[in-house]
Amino acid sequence: QLVESGGGLIQPGGSLRLSCRTSGFAFNLYVMTWARQVPGKELEWVCEIGLDGRADCADSVKGRFTISRDNWMSTLSLQMDNLKIEDTAVYYCAIPKTGSVGRRLVDFTARGPGTQVTVSS
Repeated sequence: QLVESGGGLIQPGGSLRLSCRTSGFAFNLYVMTWARQVPGKELEWVCEIGLDGRADCADSVKGRFTISRDNWMSTLSLQMDNLKIEDTAVYYCAIPKTGSVGRRLVDFTARGPGTQVTVSS
């Protein structure tokens, strides 16, 4: 099970920290991903973190978003700084399919219900 939290309404330039509480699987053995979706648009890959903590993020958020994981607490996080209006979306925590790891694809074995992030003045 994957459950996101931490979304909300924030002004441009602000920060939010999303969390994903997981259960029911060996979190420390899975690569984890954050993705986002704007209504009417396709799901967009945001960031991915490997078992060793090595992270990769989309160019659109690189330098502003930081993905991290706490294997002890089985929790995935996304620190979002200097938020922009175009970051407005529903954000999902997800487990990528094995063939999608490292390829920046939105192909998941599981994902949470999502948390809404709205950036607006």
